[in-house]
Amino acid sequence: MLVHLQSAALNGVDAYLIRIEVDVGKGGQYYMVGLPDNAVRESWKRMESAIRSLGLVMPRQRIIINLAPADKRKQGSGFDLPMSVGILAASGQVPEAAVQGVLFLGELALDGSLRPVPGCLSAALLARESGSRALIVPLANAREAALARGLVVHGAANLRDVVAHLRGETVLEQAFDQFPLPEIAAGQAMGGQDGLPDFSEVRGQVVAKRALEIAAAGGHNCLLVGPPGAGKTMLARRLPGILPPPTLEEALETTRIYSVAGMLPPGGGLLATRPFRAPHHTCSDVALVGGGSPPSPGEATLAHRGVLYLDEMPEFRRSVLEVLRQPVEEGRIAIARARYAVEYPAAFMLIGSMNPCPCGYATQHPDKACICHPAAIQRYRGRISGPLMDRFDLQVDVHPVPVAELSQDYAGPPGENSRCIRGRVIAARQQQLQRFEAHPGVLHNARMPLTLLRKVCRLDTSGSALLQTAMKRLQLSARGYERILKVSRTIADLDSSPNIQVEHLAEAVQYRSLDRG
Repeated sequence: MLVHLQSAALNGVDAYLIRIEVDVGKGGQYYMVGLPDNAVRESWKRMESAIRSLGLVMPRQRIIINLAPADKRKQGSGFDLPMSVGILAASGQVPEAAVQGVLFLGELALDGSLRPVPGCLSAALLARESGSRALIVPLANAREAALARGLVVHGAANLRDVVAHLRGETVLEQAFDQFPLPEIAAGQAMGGQDGLPDFSEVRGQVVAKRALEIAAAGGHNCLLVGPPGAGKTMLARRLPGILPPPTLEEALETTRIYSVAGMLPPGGGLLATRPFRAPHHTCSDVALVGGGSPPSPGEATLAHRGVLYLDEMPEFRRSVLEVLRQPVEEGRIAIARARYAVEYPAAFMLIGSMNPCPCGYATQHPDKACICHPAAIQRYRGRISGPLMDRFDLQVDVHPVPVAELSQDYAGPPGENSRCIRGRVIAARQQQLQRFEAHPGVLHNARMPLTLLRKVCRLDTSGSALLQTAMKRLQLSARGYERILKVSRTIADLDSSPNIQVEHLAEAVQYRSLDRG
C-alpha cells in the first residue's frame, strides 16, 4: 500500500516542502531513497524501537521510503515522525485519510517520545502558505510553531498520542502562543529593559554616550577607540538597554533564526528583545557568517535586527573581518559551496572597539605615554582594512575618566539612565518608520537607499558648504559622504527637526575621529 505524507526541510532560514512516499509490499527488506544523510538513515532503528515500544507492529515486509524532491540532500532527525506515521498508515494501522493535508515534523526517541527539532517556526509558516490543514510537532516545539497564526498546530508528547489522534480515539490539544503580540507591534514599552546593564552606571563619557544614542536611534555602525580601561566594553554592553523594542515582523524574524540554529529556550515562544552577540576574537569566518556542513547561521545572522559587537577588533584575523563587508552593506549573507547555496539575513548594527595602538596609549591618555614605534601603530591599525573602517558611520574617541569622577565621594550630577535615553531613541525611530512607510524593508536611516537619501537629506547653502569643506580636509570617500548625511538626519530626528541644520551636520562630522587623523 502506498501512502503520501508531508514534512519540511530547511534551506537557510526558510523551509521547503518534502513529500514522503511510503510503500509497504511483499518482501522483507527496508529501502530509503531520496539522498538521506546519516541522521536520516539511522532513523530505521529509532522508528522500529519506538513503534514496538508502544505496542504497535513494525511490518516485516518490504518497506520503501522515498523523500522527494530526490535531488536535494535530506538532513536531520525531523523526518522520524512523518516516516513512522507513513509506515503505520501504509500497513493499515492508521487511516490513510487522516494523514492527508497534515504536515509532520519531529524526532523519535527509542521509547516513542518526541524530541524537539530546529526550524519548527519556518515549517509552520510553510504549512500555512502551502494550505496544510494542520501541523503536528513535538510538544516542546508547539508554542514556537503556534506563532504562525492562522494554522492549526498540535503538540504531541509521544508517537502513541499522534496515532490515537489520527485514529480518532483522542484529540491532541491545539497549541496557542500566549505572548501579547499587539504590544510588540505597537512598540508600547518606553522604559529600559529589565535585567540589562544601565547607562547610569557609567561615569563621564558624555561624548561616547551621545554617539551610542545616535547609533541606536538610526541603526548606525559605531567604532569606539580608546586606551585600556576607558570603558569601551562597558559602554557597548549597555547599548541593548536603549534599543527600541522590535516590531512584530522583526521579532518573528529573530525567532525564526534562533529556531533554525536550535537556540530557542525550551518551550519558548516569541523572542521579544533584540539580540546582542559578542563573539571572541578567535572565531573563524564560518562561525561569524555561517556555513559548515550541514549549513547553520553564524554570529552575524544571530545578531539580525540587533547588535554584533566585536571587542578588540584588530585582534580578529583580517580574513574574518573582511567577510563582514557584504552583510554590513547589504544586510544579508550569501554562502555558496559545492553542495549547497544558502542565504541568511544579517541586518545588524556593527559595534567595534579597539585601542589606538598596540600598547593602547597613543595620543589618548593624559598620564601614560605611548611606547609604540609609528610603524607599529600603522601596522596595528592596518589590521582593519580601509573599506571596512569606512563602513563605520561613527568613529568615537573614548578618553579615560578622571579619578575624581570614579570616586564614591563624587558629588557631580548622576549619569542619565537608559530609560530616558531609550525614550528619545524610540521617538526618533517612530519618525523614521513614518518617513519610510511607503518603502518596505527600510526601517531606519542607516538602511536608507541612495534614491531616498537625496530626498530626505537635503541641505541648505551653509550646510552644503560645510560638508564640502569637510570632504576636502578629511579626504572622505563617497560612502563617507553618504554616511555623514545619514547620521545628520538621525541627529535631526533626535531634535525633532524636519530639516538638517548646520549644527546637526557639524556634529556628524565630529564623529569621524579616525578620518581626522
